[in-house]
Amino acid sequence: MNTQKIKSINILLAALVLFGLVSCNDFLGIPPKSLASPENYFRTDQQLQSYVIPFYSDFLPGNSDWTYGIYQTDGNSDNMAGSSCDDSFVTGQLKVPAEKGDWYFDAIYRVNYFIETVLPLWEAGQITGDEAHIKQAIGEAYFFRAYLYSERVMKVGDFPIITHILPDKIDVLTDASKRMPRNEVVRFILSDLDEAISFLSPKSIDGQNNRISVPVAQLLKSRVALYEGTWLKYFKGTPFVPNGPGWPGATKDYNANYQYPSGSIDNESNYFLEIAIEAADVVASAIPLTDNTGIVPQSVGEQNPYLEMYGAVDMSAYPEIMLWRQYSISLGLTNNVAVYAAAGGNLTGLTRGMVDNFLMSNGLPIYAPGSGYAGDDSISYIRINRDGRAVLFIKEPYQVNKYLNQNLGDHGNSIEPHPDIITLSGEVGYNTGYACRKGWNPDGLQYVSGKGSVGCIEFRAAEAYLNYMEAYYERYGNIGGKVDQYWKAIRTRAKVDPDYNKTISNTDMAQEALNDWGAYSQGAVLTDKVLYNIRRERRCELMAEGLRRNDLKRWRSLDQLVNNPYQIEGFKLWGPMQYWYAGSRPGSTLLKYSEDGSLTVANVSAPSKSPYLRPYQILNTNLAYNGLTWRLAHYLSPINYLDMQLTASDPKDVSTSPIYQNPYWESVPNTVAIE
Repeated sequence: MNTQKIKSINILLAALVLFGLVSCNDFLGIPPKSLASPENYFRTDQQLQSYVIPFYSDFLPGNSDWTYGIYQTDGNSDNMAGSSCDDSFVTGQLKVPAEKGDWYFDAIYRVNYFIETVLPLWEAGQITGDEAHIKQAIGEAYFFRAYLYSERVMKVGDFPIITHILPDKIDVLTDASKRMPRNEVVRFILSDLDEAISFLSPKSIDGQNNRISVPVAQLLKSRVALYEGTWLKYFKGTPFVPNGPGWPGATKDYNANYQYPSGSIDNESNYFLEIAIEAADVVASAIPLTDNTGIVPQSVGEQNPYLEMYGAVDMSAYPEIMLWRQYSISLGLTNNVAVYAAAGGNLTGLTRGMVDNFLMSNGLPIYAPGSGYAGDDSISYIRINRDGRAVLFIKEPYQVNKYLNQNLGDHGNSIEPHPDIITLSGEVGYNTGYACRKGWNPDGLQYVSGKGSVGCIEFRAAEAYLNYMEAYYERYGNIGGKVDQYWKAIRTRAKVDPDYNKTISNTDMAQEALNDWGAYSQGAVLTDKVLYNIRRERRCELMAEGLRRNDLKRWRSLDQLVNNPYQIEGFKLWGPMQYWYAGSRPGSTLLKYSEDGSLTVANVSAPSKSPYLRPYQILNTNLAYNGLTWRLAHYLSPINYLDMQLTASDPKDVSTSPIYQNPYWESVPNTVAIE
């Protein structure tokens, strides 16, 4: 057997140096040890923790540069827009990778090694130390394996379930490459989370919510179950679900006779939705929402815990934040979150669609008669009498950003300026004109570039409230159970009239469909206004927190873009606001545009295109100049060619591999989606 072939298979990952994978800057500031051989290691509770603690920084999102919107998914959705769009929204840009892509196992390998090695030692009583810390480390390992598998199933769907370290034998490795139906993978994930729950501490073992606890595992359980329950519902009758017409898994004999454990795809969807309801309720019923005073603090003495928690250095004071990552200036674990939150979000701004989706404080949509909407001729107008989340999280010129240690820090804006829509600088540029305040901190100590220490929210209890609402309604089709209780709690905290029925009765789906992709499923506008408003609530509460892209995928809310490209828009530039940018301020740069986008020095989109700033329609060299589009294949990432070739019985014919390609992708490297 060709040795190189064996070593190249990604599923093997034998080239990884077992104990050389941990990074030196974990969230607790504990550097990794130079670990000994496994025969002499994993014998104390501290050794177990030294191995699993780096998983936090290696596997979970972090504040390496900018959390809210950039390195999470809202920056590539209808919520927020960066300086360029993701390849999946441009026809012909996303291609079958020659190798790796989203099909990889290195992180899973690390966790599997720990579980496979430690469990027998623990069961044999060969690990010394605090039993609670031993069990905590084991629970964390199960949690992270579940988390890693959830990431894979959301990206590629069907996936191999591997729980052991595999030998360097090509037949074993090839057999292990078989893709299990996605719902089976999710069942495995939920099983791992149940194992995690049996080991984890009921509360964060460090007392600071820097370590995973039982409620965190319950929240992830609700998230994963909701994802799969809705995916199966909205993709029923397509090749994206097991046994759907054209499902590529059926071409392999090991999946040819597959049957859902619950008997049907509908039963399977309901099975997951019921798990989501139960798990979400465990969290939502136990953890209250942080108080919202309704104000944006402008001076010492003014407070708003709900706003401040997003940019806190110490997030342990907020029970709603169930898990967060700590940063430390003294330890060199730093970020730029506060700097960018006091500027334009590193050239990532809120979209007009996101802003328009916020209700008025009286619970009416902005277009409803008597809503009291003041219009969008200025940023200040859009915040008048609006949903309190719009008031807090959409920045307005002349607001105070920094009022503590004002002599410290030379980055960010002490006073919020009119958005600089002309510059392309990440530190000062405003891509859409609308900037998000999540991550803001008033302390000048945080305004030193690259030297901030704002914490990173990993899991927040409000998601559980929203997961419950959606899962219950999707499962039972009514506002029963605790939907009313949790919905009113979310709206009351947001300073919106808690009477959601007023909103529902005044919702015009034709209006909502203009700027909210979540108003669609399966290529059609929703007719169910209750379901739509549950989705709206989720969008407004979780804005800029990294869940939007996956929500749109599981709802199958991108089909309509296939034939109807969408133009991302920002604030209303071509109205009264244009005069501020056109020379009325000292040293201002004149706005430059061309009707066809060919002017290479253009810095804004032409008024003939829209009165609203269109960041992707300034230059015609922008790949998204003609709008964001979609291909059905893009709901799942393509599987790379190399892994199929390496596991094929005939390397010249990858159809002989147990690994099959995802729907509407070819098994040829560098090819684009078929549909």
